[in-house]
Amino acid sequence: MTASKIMVVDDSAVDLQYLKLIIEGAGYQVVTASSGREAVEKARATRPDLILMDVVMEGGDGYEACRAITSDRETGKIPVIFVTSKSQKADRVWAELQGGRGLISKPYSADEIIRTIAAI
Repeated sequence: MTASKIMVVDDSAVDLQYLKLIIEGAGYQVVTASSGREAVEKARATRPDLILMDVVMEGGDGYEACRAITSDRETGKIPVIFVTSKSQKADRVWAELQGGRGLISKPYSADEIIRTIAAI
């Protein structure tokens, strides 16, 4: 699968803008959301090729949003990669159990983000 439209979900405006700059700079279209609930709604409306999602957010956490997205008939095939400061082995296992296809630990590099997108 070649990704062209990426959704970035984070309740931190700074993190959201930084990821958006990295991803747009690599030539991808970016859709943003600032909560888990908004991510679910926008995933249904915009059908991104990939979602990069924070875990700890106000207005619905990333795990909850991932479960909703991956269990929905219309959005279930959209891969979700968590981008989070939660980086223990248990966090990685839990992310996978929620339907996530990977986890990028904060702080991350721009190269790590682009490599992950390219690998999807």
